[in-house]
This record gives sequence, C-alpha cells and structure tokens, in this order.
Amino acid sequence: MTISTNATRPRAVLCLSGGMDSTVCAALAARDYEVYSLHFSYGQRTETKELVSATEIARLTGAKEFLPLKMDLFRRIGGSALTDSSIAVPDAPAEETEIGAEIPVTYVPFRNAHFLSAAVSWSEVVGAKKIFIGAVEQDSSGYPDCRPAYYDAFNELIRRGTKEGDIRVETPLIAMRKSEIVRLGVELDAPFHVSWSCYSGEREACGVCESCVLRLRAFREAGAVDPIPYASPKTASNR
Repeated sequence: MTISTNATRPRAVLCLSGGMDSTVCAALAARDYEVYSLHFSYGQRTETKELVSATEIARLTGAKEFLPLKMDLFRRIGGSALTDSSIAVPDAPAEETEIGAEIPVTYVPFRNAHFLSAAVSWSEVVGAKKIFIGAVEQDSSGYPDCRPAYYDAFNELIRRGTKEGDIRVETPLIAMRKSEIVRLGVELDAPFHVSWSCYSGEREACGVCESCVLRLRAFREAGAVDPIPYASPKTASNR
C-alpha cells in the first residue's frame, strides 16, 4: 500500500486488534495520518496470535509507533467465552441469518470502553485528535459496544472529560457490511494475510465460530479468497 511520508500529517491513535476490520481500519488511517497503534492483550484465548498479527499489521501499514498493553481484569472477571476457559466458544448458528439475533457468550463485558479509555489517554500524550477503531454494527454478533450510539456517547464523555475536549473517536466501518469492508481492504491493499479473526484457534482458524463464519461469508460475497489457514475442510474453500 502507498503511505504518504509528509511529515506534517496529523497524528491518530488506532485500536488495533489484529482482526479483519481493524486491519482495514489501519490501512485507512495510514493514508492520511501518522498512526500510533495500540493493541490489547486481555487474557483472550488467541492472545498470542492476535499480538503477532497486530504487530505485523502495524509494521506493514507503516505505524509510527506500536504500543502493546496487557490487562488482566477481563480474565479475572470472567463471564465471556473469550476470557473464561470454563465457557466454551460456541459454533455459529446453523443459519447465518441468526447471527446477531442475541448477544452471544463471546461478548466481553464493556470491553471497548477500557480500550478507548487507554486510547484517549495516549492521544492526549502524543497530540492525536483522532482515534480509529474498527467497530462494525452490520453483519456482526450484535455486541452493544459496536453500535453508533455507543460511540456518540463516548465522544461526549471525551469532550467533557479531557483537557482540550477535542479528541474524537472515528468508526469509519461501522455502517458497512462485511463484504464491503473486504472490498475496501482489497482496494487499499490491506494485509489480510497476517490478520486473525478466529475466537479459538491460533495455528489455524476454526472456521466454525461466529467470527470465522462472518469473515468467510464476507470474503465469499466480495468475490475474494481469504488468505489465512482454516482447520475445517468445509470452510477452507469459503464454504
């Protein structure tokens, strides 16, 4: 991808999970901003793989800095299949249209508020006025912290609770369908090959959790091939 080297570019902080959506968000931010990428290891099952993916995405998209942070509170609190080993990661519903009908056990309670709080703090330090996060409402699992109203409220909190009040969270993908995000990523030459979306696998994506199913469907509908390895022969060919 082509990244401007103009030294006068404004700064932005990017919440970079290492997943498909944050990869596209990273490519978008890199076009116009000097990017400071922030990644969180929070006790999730694929913590090691996600850190590797985020590190590579930051490098390939030309991030100015990459800051990995580790927090233990979600693992200790539990309550999510992503952080609590006693709760199994479920397969996606047999009917893909049922995904998002109710909030699944993979929801990590109020997670994005913690991520955004750290991003706001770092933004104040480095002088960034924009925070990018790859939240998506459509074609998703229905997490409440991926809705537009959530970010409207958070931006009001930033306005009232920071020194200058002029930092803003941007969610450029939130109204897009997953297939549109894939097409945009292809257009931007986003490094999908190093991204990771699976909730349970670290060597191969399981192909059956909601995140894998949504990702595979997006690539299929976009007419593109998902470049990461999948464990299930059924899904390896994009189902």
